[in-house]
Amino acid sequence: MGIVSARRGGKAGASLLPGLIAGGDLAEAQAEAPVEDPALAPLFQPLADLPGVTPLTAKRLSEAMGGGQAVLDLLFHLPERYARRRLVEHPGEAPEDVDVILAAEIEGMRGALSRQGRRYVEVRARAGGERLVIRYMNSRVEWLKKMLPEGSERLFAGRVKTEAAGGFSMINPLSATGPEGLPLVEPVWPLVKDLRLSQVAKAMVGALERLPEALPEWHDAALLRREGWPGFTAALRAVQAPDADAPPPAPRRRLAYDEALAGQVALGLVRRRVRRLPGRALQGTGALRQAALDAFGHPLTESQAHALTEIDADLAAPHRMLRLLQGDVGAGKTLVAVLAMLRAVESGCQAALMAPTEILARQHVRTLDRLCTPAGVRMELLAGSVKGAQRKRVLGGLASGAVQIVVGTHALFQEGVEFRDLALAVVDEQHRFGVAQRLMLAEKGDAADMLVMTATPIPRTLLLTQWGEMAVSRLTGKPAGRQPITTTLHGLRQSEQVVAGIARAIERGARVYWVCPHVAESEVMDIAAAETRFADLSDRFPGLVGLAHGRMETDAREGALRDFAQGRTRILVATTVIEVGVDVPEATVMVVEHAERFGLAQLHQLRGRVGRGSAASYCMLLYDEGDLGQVSRERLMILRDTEDGFEIADADFRIRGGGEALGTRQSGAEVFRLGLPEGEQQEGLIAMANKDAALLLEKDPMLTGERGLAVRTLLTLFGKGGAMATLRAG
Repeated sequence: MGIVSARRGGKAGASLLPGLIAGGDLAEAQAEAPVEDPALAPLFQPLADLPGVTPLTAKRLSEAMGGGQAVLDLLFHLPERYARRRLVEHPGEAPEDVDVILAAEIEGMRGALSRQGRRYVEVRARAGGERLVIRYMNSRVEWLKKMLPEGSERLFAGRVKTEAAGGFSMINPLSATGPEGLPLVEPVWPLVKDLRLSQVAKAMVGALERLPEALPEWHDAALLRREGWPGFTAALRAVQAPDADAPPPAPRRRLAYDEALAGQVALGLVRRRVRRLPGRALQGTGALRQAALDAFGHPLTESQAHALTEIDADLAAPHRMLRLLQGDVGAGKTLVAVLAMLRAVESGCQAALMAPTEILARQHVRTLDRLCTPAGVRMELLAGSVKGAQRKRVLGGLASGAVQIVVGTHALFQEGVEFRDLALAVVDEQHRFGVAQRLMLAEKGDAADMLVMTATPIPRTLLLTQWGEMAVSRLTGKPAGRQPITTTLHGLRQSEQVVAGIARAIERGARVYWVCPHVAESEVMDIAAAETRFADLSDRFPGLVGLAHGRMETDAREGALRDFAQGRTRILVATTVIEVGVDVPEATVMVVEHAERFGLAQLHQLRGRVGRGSAASYCMLLYDEGDLGQVSRERLMILRDTEDGFEIADADFRIRGGGEALGTRQSGAEVFRLGLPEGEQQEGLIAMANKDAALLLEKDPMLTGERGLAVRTLLTLFGKGGAMATLRAG
């Protein structure tokens, strides 16, 4: 996602949010917010401007960097490891499986074929008085004769093997005429096809030459002393062009903290701006809420009451609300959202609830119908399947104000939808919507408040990054009546025993979800797996099995869900379309096939489809014994041992590490390019940066002091220059 500016329309200030939240590509950020410091300008020039970088090489470098096209993108393309080499004089001194540097004299070469028919060049040489055979796979004799002329001496870097027939060999070693060409420590950067390390190294030399020798320091001197951190420029040079030794951890940690601080300051600026956006006070009367709670029949939990108090305070304030309501599976988020929407209706306004799928939207309609209809509130559905006269009736009701609450999909923010007075927009499963889509819904109203919900508990660290511009309310615990779920792990070889257990459960009146393998790259394969399992189970349980997947016609899929909910079928075979929004209290068994292919949060969501009634519930995770790595095993064991979604989210973050967990956002682009590979260390840096940024903005909210001006440079370097537009906007 690139930076979106206020110029692109919408109400003042609101459209600043998208790019400021996530940053974006450096070149795009530069186009959006011109660099004020001339010393930084060379860093934002195209890669092809570097000496020796052809347009084709620039294209491959860009691919390796995930799309970046500026010199600074290359400087931020950090090595994934360092090749460490040992200098030896005799091939017999080379340790096994250790890279060495060895001098050898070229005696001759010839082309050859391997037993598999692959072409290679065999170079005959002598090193330390011993015979050394060097094999270059897929190379050409003519080219190598120019590079390694007969009688010349060269240095070779690689691993030495002992030949069965005597002597020694090396395969595809690097070569150089002198030691400066083969350093004892060499960075190894992530590559793509047809991009060589030597090309990255050459481009990196040119990029480092453009790096200013000195930049204003944006960290306190006390912090630098305590952590032993060098300056920014020195840290980048130490990581990208180390001396004789591999760089110590301090420069790497410095760069990771720089990026974390840039993100936290940018979010802090946005947060301050959001909290000053003009809104309107929604007081409400409480009458409609009480009617809905009477229909619900249970009191709010302590957690729900606390979250609602926080939301009410925002609704009553004269500024715009932007709040995240996060709760575990079954924590009762929907009830809190309904009560918030009823406050808007009590104030004479309208509210909208947007869900990512029609299945989830229809589930919300059923829930709202039970709560809103007894209160005399008119509520309607607006989705792709709502057509003709019905759609015209809903649109007319929204425009006139007769429809007080609308539930729908992305159809809600389409051009033809007009509200009389939209005051509150609620977005469910908000991670499935882009920021711009959320804002398009909010902009249907005049200074509309926004409440976004997620049933996927968010790790604490990500709350400080991707959701840092929002106030957060967190629901803990579960409403009364929710039952614990017994989770067990089973190898696929035990499938027959699992099916036999299901048969016994069905005899006792149980209803069963069977979720089929998740193939991330192919919805078609997901559906094929579901249809195959549906056929197998239908043979075993004729007439009792239903099927639901994303490519079915809406009426057919809704019919399958309805048959299952009403007990006409007892087993529902499905893809992940049932992950959220399906509420069948009588369902007490969840089977997930090939559980190792699912994400931990997704498995937790699926498990939450059972345990919603008064009967004991079970979740059986089937895994492929031959395809279960250590990480997958650890993840499944965590799910077996706890139902706490927040604990699961934090554990998942630690297992995957900061790079992977932080490297995913709505658009799929990177968030933390310089983040540490160890998730827990990254967590500590982000928490530290969060406190540092808050203190900085409290002391210098306009970033005009000595450190504040240096932090402006930091924001520009990390693609957050657009955040300074909030300063100019006041």
